[in-house]
Amino acid sequence: MESILRALQIAQDYDCSYCDVRTETVRKQGVLVENGSQEHIAKKQEGGIGIRILYDGAWGFYSTSYLKEFEDGLVDTIKAAKLASQKKKKKIKLANNVAAEKTVRRTMKKEPTVESITEIALECDRIIRANKRIMKSSVEILQTFTSRYFANSEGSRILQEFSDLTADLTATAHQYGITQSISRTEGGIGGLETITDKTDIFEVSDQIAKKAGQLLDAKTVDEDRSMVVMNPDFVALLTHEILGHPSEADRVLGREMAWAGGAWWSGMLGCQIGSSALNVIDDPTIEDSLGWYEFDDEGVKSKRKQLVKEGVLSEHMHSRETAYDFNVEPNASMRATSYRFMPLIRMSCTCIEGGTWSQEEMIKDVKHGYLISDMKIPSIDMRRHNWSISCQYANRIEDGRITELLRDVIVTGTAQEFFRSIDACGKDFTVRPITNCGKGDPMQQMKMGNGGPSIRGIATVKSTT
Repeated sequence: MESILRALQIAQDYDCSYCDVRTETVRKQGVLVENGSQEHIAKKQEGGIGIRILYDGAWGFYSTSYLKEFEDGLVDTIKAAKLASQKKKKKIKLANNVAAEKTVRRTMKKEPTVESITEIALECDRIIRANKRIMKSSVEILQTFTSRYFANSEGSRILQEFSDLTADLTATAHQYGITQSISRTEGGIGGLETITDKTDIFEVSDQIAKKAGQLLDAKTVDEDRSMVVMNPDFVALLTHEILGHPSEADRVLGREMAWAGGAWWSGMLGCQIGSSALNVIDDPTIEDSLGWYEFDDEGVKSKRKQLVKEGVLSEHMHSRETAYDFNVEPNASMRATSYRFMPLIRMSCTCIEGGTWSQEEMIKDVKHGYLISDMKIPSIDMRRHNWSISCQYANRIEDGRITELLRDVIVTGTAQEFFRSIDACGKDFTVRPITNCGKGDPMQQMKMGNGGPSIRGIATVKSTT
């Protein structure tokens, strides 16, 4: 606390208009098992302080792991911001926010130990390798405990402490000169219960091994523009790439263009960008999601955001800076990977909302089409308008029935055309964990949730081989 108060006092002494301070401690423990062998067991702790100042409309940021030795660095940062402000034509201003004082602690039902996660990882690996067609198995389980304190010059004092746990599993099968892999990530906010109670990680291990083996006998697909039914896992990545990132206001404004950083619907607020069946939210209050938080890294209280309402673009994700530019209230969308980085506008848990259809009802109405299952690899243009996303597997649909299994399938489309074609959203709404979303330069990796139900629309499928 002494370091935080000192940082705020220095900012005030040097006439900064605003200052916020984040101190953070992160503890991690994890295990990687491959082909029955423990490749590593890791325990790690790190922490530090990140200080952001606003001087005459220009940002400055300083971070260090030495909490008691930041004063000279902070003073130099303020001086650099002062020089930058003299050349800045448009001064940065912040939307108002209510100061908060709160302690938030999320508890775990089952606290992990290195021994318990190692035991689970070894059993998952054994289940995967029990399938005779599997040539390689990989299971990595990681638990992260985060304690983050936020204070700013407006009076906010917020402590948030929580744990998350994730399991990454991969089964790779090989035969006839063909190699096929199925991967799955499970987990969320909490402890071991996120993979033992909410999800049966052992059942998941068996499923991915069986599917990887079955894909060795699957056929490829000829290029075909047709009706597609996408399962929730695939929809999670589609939502992330084509609805989530373009909703980040810094990308809408063209201020953050790293890593395909544009927004295809820039300037289209209030316009119809999809069918009336399309509703999209970003919601950091979903408690089990990896994207959960009660306050963002600007001290703004979290809230559910309605990004798209019945096909109409209705809201973006905002920082206090972009909220001022759009003349709206900030909506708690600023997060940093750690104390070492300036916060960026980021998704929390972005999802297409559920509808009234069962997946079976969607399929029954399809004379010819494809069931697209589970996310794999995206390829996106700079505006996130033209997209190609490969799936882990697909099935042909003929006369309302699921038929042959297909491998090496990629789905392509253009954003507005595809979203206008959606005519059904399912009751099977699911949130999936995303552990490696990259944004910014320097790159920041972020955990979040994405999801949705099964959806039906029109796209092009073709083979990746």
